[in-house]
Amino acid sequence: MFVYPKKFDVIVVGGGHAGVEAALAAARMGCQTLMLTMNADTIGQMSCNPAIGGLAKGHLAREIDALGGEMGKCTDMTGLQFRMLNTKKGPAVRAPRAQCDKKAYQFRMKWICEREPNLDVRQGQVASLVHKGGKVTGVQSTMEIQYNGSMVVITTGTFLKGLMHVGANKQTGGRAGESSVGGFSESLKSVGLKLGRLKTGTPPRLLMRSIDFSKTEEQLGDEPIPYFSFWKEELFHVEHSGINPKDIGHSDGKYPPGSTLDRLNGQLPCHITFTTDKTAEIIRENLHKSPMYSGEIEGVGPRYCPSIEDKIVRFADKDRHQIFLEPEGIATDEMYVNGFSTCLPFDVQYEMVRSIIGCENAEILRPAYAVEYDFAFPTQLKNTLETKSCENLFLAGQINGTSGYEEAGAQGLIAGINAALKVQQKPELVLRRDQAYIGVLIDDLITKGTAEPYRMFTSRAEYRLLLRQDNADLRLCEISRQIGLLSDRQFGLFQRKKQQYDAEMERIRNTRVGTDSLEQLLKRNDYTHKDLPQPELPITREVAEQVEITVKYAGYIDRQEAEVEQFKKMESRSIPNWIDYDQIPGLRTESRLKLKEIQPATVGLASRISGINPTDISLLMVWIKRGKGEKTTTSDAADRPGPHNTCCGDL
Repeated sequence: MFVYPKKFDVIVVGGGHAGVEAALAAARMGCQTLMLTMNADTIGQMSCNPAIGGLAKGHLAREIDALGGEMGKCTDMTGLQFRMLNTKKGPAVRAPRAQCDKKAYQFRMKWICEREPNLDVRQGQVASLVHKGGKVTGVQSTMEIQYNGSMVVITTGTFLKGLMHVGANKQTGGRAGESSVGGFSESLKSVGLKLGRLKTGTPPRLLMRSIDFSKTEEQLGDEPIPYFSFWKEELFHVEHSGINPKDIGHSDGKYPPGSTLDRLNGQLPCHITFTTDKTAEIIRENLHKSPMYSGEIEGVGPRYCPSIEDKIVRFADKDRHQIFLEPEGIATDEMYVNGFSTCLPFDVQYEMVRSIIGCENAEILRPAYAVEYDFAFPTQLKNTLETKSCENLFLAGQINGTSGYEEAGAQGLIAGINAALKVQQKPELVLRRDQAYIGVLIDDLITKGTAEPYRMFTSRAEYRLLLRQDNADLRLCEISRQIGLLSDRQFGLFQRKKQQYDAEMERIRNTRVGTDSLEQLLKRNDYTHKDLPQPELPITREVAEQVEITVKYAGYIDRQEAEVEQFKKMESRSIPNWIDYDQIPGLRTESRLKLKEIQPATVGLASRISGINPTDISLLMVWIKRGKGEKTTTSDAADRPGPHNTCCGDL
């Protein structure tokens, strides 16, 4: 065994979306960081749809950006089409989405990682953990190289004992063309982690020129562009290469210089089409050939993003299903068939595709497939994403039972931050449910766990009017600055925006038109910020939008802020280490077992564990007080309001 001579502060295993954000965060916070990935050419690869954002996912992507992550900037530089979804609904549920150039996104992420001063990128496959006395101390590769480090972050995605299915054909692998990570599951079990099995899938890719787009509906992007990043000035061509923007721009400044949009001088369209009766007929006739229905697949798949055969079975009354045809890049003729994932045999896929409107002569470049893989039950994690069973070991991404680039990137960022903070012996970063969708995501995972691939939805957030995509910077930039992740220049940009926002709010409150203030006018449904007398110094479109939302939804925002104060009281109540759940009289057996297994750090976390009811929480609080010597009895619990009724909404 060769022991690599350099000792690292943080070792990140995996180069996907979780791995990239974890490694960059730790490195940018000053830690000597290693990224160990099976294939250095596929760092940041979009294994499924080359798209970022969407409902709730767009919130996550913008929060990653506000905290100093890379996903938003990479999306803005490589996006082919940008849209703001749910614009006809309230601001709480609006979210940006971008179709990206998958290779441009991947290459930029690879290059960003390679040039990061404190980050070493190495190609290699992890074989096992190195651990001693309940602490991880490094990893060993299949090449018999041992890398030693203070912290280890595992982000293996779908590669952990990955098995791909196309009909009866089965191949080991975490992604088409790439091998799986075989024996590492046993190493994770050796440190006390329990693993389960999940399944996901991807649709076929079609040759663009073989599609008749005249039979489809064109879907255009939005103008002005709803960008993801709050740091639009940080263009990698300029920032990292020292090239004058005037020398590389092709769109006269309309789009970020050097971006994919700049090269195209515009956005590419996507297209909408539909399945037919023939599609449903083909699927029903061949349903027995699907590994999902034959029992070949053990893992549980996502309910929210079913395969096309699942849609046909579950929604038998529907005569057609919507399909999106989306380009994968400007240097390829591949089209992504959104809404058409399957694991039926190739010959059946061929017939199915040709039954779609406009795809009568379509050629399949890459077949669809399903992949099942090992994951760790996330209730085994602390709210920092460190494992409870093994100190200094963090898990992030699909290994925690989630699905999606944004969910993975968010976890990777938090795991990388907390690994770096622990190395530096600084307080951990834990985002609350009222602070960020990232907080909701992690809280859900560690308290409720998941029996299927977890996807973020706006409905999972109780305080979603406070957690809008437009105000992610106002919520999180100061936190990022405090932990040392946000640069001086970025924080300066944020401060100027905040000053502009504060000044405009002050102006509309104190400026009157007749008997009404501008604030009173803006509250009216027939007024927008554009209809008001404008300030002497112009403000940005983003600031105007935030001001308008703040004023129009003030009553709702105030109500949610009051609920947050109640939530904080519960959340801040720590559960002491001396608590023995077996000794609490009246605690139900189910509750006792779950509390012992999850070991929540606070009463708030305990209240959100699936199966824990208000009476259980009341009994727990009585026992905590009794331990402190406070005069109380178990009978007091009957008169104490349960936390779910006071602060947890419909959880």
